[in-house]
Amino acid sequence: MTLKKLAAKRNPRANPREMRRADSASSRIKAAIFDFILLPGEGITESDIAERLDMSRTPVREALFRLELEGYVQVAFRSGWSVAPFDFRKLEELYDLRIVLECTAVDRLCTAEPMPDLGLLKATWLVPEKDLLQGTTEVAALDEAFHATLVSAAGNHEMARVHADVTDGIRIVRRLDFTPPPRITATYEEHAKILKAILARRADAAKLLLRTHIEASKAEVRKITIHKLHSARPAAARM
Repeated sequence: MTLKKLAAKRNPRANPREMRRADSASSRIKAAIFDFILLPGEGITESDIAERLDMSRTPVREALFRLELEGYVQVAFRSGWSVAPFDFRKLEELYDLRIVLECTAVDRLCTAEPMPDLGLLKATWLVPEKDLLQGTTEVAALDEAFHATLVSAAGNHEMARVHADVTDGIRIVRRLDFTPPPRITATYEEHAKILKAILARRADAAKLLLRTHIEASKAEVRKITIHKLHSARPAAARM
């Protein structure tokens, strides 16, 4: 059952307009978590979020219930809501699953006849140094797109669906990984090597490069500290 159906079942009188407001609130709260405006473990209230979003509490409450189901927030009796703290074991398991999915995709791509068109990835990652982007949020989004495109191009829709769920689950950690500038340059270099190996149909080399690339990000998970999270928070933190 989808989140919208669960919401409708819980509140059968909810009208489409209120559901759209709840959709918007859910998206904006989730974006605030991914952008470090709301930090793991931070307490939040329906009133505060409603004021920030310029909405009534009703759609905000609905959005928070949805995000609780997705694991992004928690509710405690008499103490309101809080952003869910990191579950390090779950994050590491998601990275392990990501490796399995993406290495399988590489095998499929390297044996496909003809090979799927990866022209957009070439145009994004096989570029001169002067054309490298440096914005953390922008490069993080391109990084997600690189890996998602490899999996979707492999042609297995269920693999792509599961991979999208994994991507959603580790997004905040991946964005933290791009806060040091050297990681942006390294990502361009690593993606270029992976892509060239795939285009040359060198599956074993591509998988080794890909595994090393993902393991480097996974290793950063345990290095996350409260200070690092606060350092990543924008100076003018607004939702």
